[in-house]
Amino acid sequence: MMLKVQNLTKNFAGKNALKGVSFEVKRGEIYGLLGHNGAGKSTTLGIILSMVAAESGEVFIGGVSVLKKPQEALCKVGSIFEAPAFYDYMSGWDNLKVLVGLSGRFEKEAAMDVVERVDLTDRIHSKVGAYSHGMRQRLALAQALLPEPEILLLDEPTDGLDPEGIKWFRDFILGLRKERGMTVLFNSHLLSEVEQMCDRVAIMRHGRILETADSETFFENPQNEYSIELLSLMPRFDRIHETTT
Repeated sequence: MMLKVQNLTKNFAGKNALKGVSFEVKRGEIYGLLGHNGAGKSTTLGIILSMVAAESGEVFIGGVSVLKKPQEALCKVGSIFEAPAFYDYMSGWDNLKVLVGLSGRFEKEAAMDVVERVDLTDRIHSKVGAYSHGMRQRLALAQALLPEPEILLLDEPTDGLDPEGIKWFRDFILGLRKERGMTVLFNSHLLSEVEQMCDRVAIMRHGRILETADSETFFENPQNEYSIELLSLMPRFDRIHETTT
């Protein structure tokens, strides 16, 4: 098991943000947390990344406790959490050198390979302040991949992207899993992204997981009343070739 989340609880200003959240992600699996804004998806990722303190519960990455041995557990992780923060006055390359260097060793050859993989070779030496939103997301993905992680945690990674950008991101993540056996946990409110990318899905509402299922089963036969409502209300982007024909 690559990731194990056990009974997480979290309060903000006396209100329960998470109420006993538990789930497991297998190695090589793409797992989606699906729910409206405020469901607790980002809070869950924040606790896994040790950026948010839980009231109770436990998280294990590769069998190592995040609470007891955070450095050892999180060295296996690459992430995009909330809005990626970069120095706009610096180039994309210099941002990678600084940000990767804060947590580990920056290796030029590995960085050049990742930059090429995320299609930023032609603009990596331009200032980030001139980047589009999609380019910033690809730079964030490059940063997440440079520690050579075993698992990626992605917080609304396609939010704000146009259909072409969404398709690029989806194909890239699916390619990582196919080529490297990458494990991915991501949260989203876009049904099509979960449906087209995920092996399994967990439905969150008001800090609880209401339903977990493999993706095909969930989209064909949801079991929870809220899940049925969610499928009828949440936005669905058609595949890019359908939107352009």
